[in-house]
Amino acid sequence: MYAVIKTGGKQYKVAAGEKIKVEQIAADVGQEIVIDQVLAVGNGAELKVGTPLVSGASVKATIVAHGRHDKVRIFKMRRRKHYQKHGGHRQNYTELEISAVNG
Repeated sequence: MYAVIKTGGKQYKVAAGEKIKVEQIAADVGQEIVIDQVLAVGNGAELKVGTPLVSGASVKATIVAHGRHDKVRIFKMRRRKHYQKHGGHRQNYTELEISAVNG
């Protein structure tokens, strides 16, 4: 059984036992959370799609860790104008382990 969930403005296809990295969630490590924004639930050839959410469906997950992604380097330059600008960005994430898909 799998589900398509929405968290942090993005959509993820998840199944029980998987680990995923999502946008940072304000919760402690080891805490169990319930994600109720489920867009679709599938089981083999059967697929239940919500409009926009599947009523009564939820996904249980445990927070494994918090961290930061690799640095994204930003370099801006205008040729022949003596303009160069360097920057970088590291996005925070929360690693989740999916324990159950209820749908």
